Amino acid sequence: MTTSVFQDGNTPPDGATAPKLTSKDRRRVAFASTIGTTIEFYDFYIYATAAVAVFPLLFFPATEDPTVALLQSFATFGLAFVARPLGSIIFGHFGDRIGRKATLVGALLTMGIATFIIGLLPTYATAGIIAPGLLALMRFCQGLGLGGEWSGAALLASETAEDGKRASAAMWPQFGAPFGFFLANGLFLILVSALGYTRGDTSGPFMEWGWRIPFLASAVMVLIGLYVRLKLEETPVFQNAVDQGKKVKAPVTEVFKVAGKPMVIGTFVMVGCYTLFYLVTTWILSFGIGDPSKGLGLGIPYTDFLQLQLVSIFAFIAGIPVSSILADKYGRKPILAIVSALIIVFGFTFTQFLAIDAATEASVLVFLTIGMFLMGLIFGPMSAVLPELFPTNVRYTGSGISYNVSSILGAAIAPFIATWLVAEVGVHAVGIYLAIISAISLIAVLCMKELSKQDLNEV
Repeated sequence: MTTSVFQDGNTPPDGATAPKLTSKDRRRVAFASTIGTTIEFYDFYIYATAAVAVFPLLFFPATEDPTVALLQSFATFGLAFVARPLGSIIFGHFGDRIGRKATLVGALLTMGIATFIIGLLPTYATAGIIAPGLLALMRFCQGLGLGGEWSGAALLASETAEDGKRASAAMWPQFGAPFGFFLANGLFLILVSALGYTRGDTSGPFMEWGWRIPFLASAVMVLIGLYVRLKLEETPVFQNAVDQGKKVKAPVTEVFKVAGKPMVIGTFVMVGCYTLFYLVTTWILSFGIGDPSKGLGLGIPYTDFLQLQLVSIFAFIAGIPVSSILADKYGRKPILAIVSALIIVFGFTFTQFLAIDAATEASVLVFLTIGMFLMGLIFGPMSAVLPELFPTNVRYTGSGISYNVSSILGAAIAPFIATWLVAEVGVHAVGIYLAIISAISLIAVLCMKELSKQDLNEV
């Protein structure tokens, strides 16, 4: 039987409940969940950045149409989102069977090893078609790892929270997204500045070897994350389920039996959040540095645009605690509904900020700041919202499937669709696309049960 030993050395006897965590335990959990998701998102985002600036030039056959090369790169980018639901099933199975801690270690290793290998891959000029094939395989493995990471970190935080403060406690793994994004883009900015990279250059030191450094550096971060994760104990909510004999042999089968509707609702609650984030991070980078003479973007220098993104990420960070604290005070549904409505309104402002013939770096910064703040507001409570929808014995699997299936619908295709819409219709169409997806999320929020006051042991 799985046991849980806490800082006071107590081990719950068979059939007993796990002891309550101390403030020190909760601080350790907050740190571990934050650093773990930071590493995972860092790994994920360095690929997203390279998918725009590096991979189209180094890992795919030369083409006269830059849009084709970019779409090819975005296709491999999207592979990770296809892999993420599979990762949530695999890691969810073990997370609900053997516990949150061991499973989170496995997810971190899967992502870290795949990221490190990307830094060693040969390019198309060296290996031909094998190069994009290996790149796609490693991207798929990245997706498997992240598919098991977020839901485990969210459960780690939410299942150890104080009564009435679950959203506030569960916000800590959410900080991994902006922190990881800041580290990834910050390192790329340092490298392109130090190595004298200019957009389209394929022969300078950055394109020859510098782009590999962020991927290889992931190994150091993973070792730090493993050290922190291995010192954690199992969550008391999961331990109580074990003590009461509530574990199931096949969580993925069980979750479809007992929580099919919550999975559908959870998926669509998240889809607008995903669409917003990958429009204001991945797609906007390609559009911001794209060639305005060909109608592909704004022509902002690459290093300048990275600086704009790094400034705007602080708005993301600020939004997370605001909505999380409000979600504990007023409930999940009203906060998510209001923010979803604001995102819909934001979708109709794209032309005002991003018109190719009128946009400036200042208008783009305002656009990014608003988008990132809204992202923080919608993303903050999610690590409490999704776990609350599911019973303990299938919570890892159910929340993971919802979170990661929504990544396919909202994130995997968003940069691809947005790039196509700009080329065929115009940038205003991208905003309408965001508004439509966010309206779907708003409907899902209104259909969701309010479970902020529910004890997770009783779900």
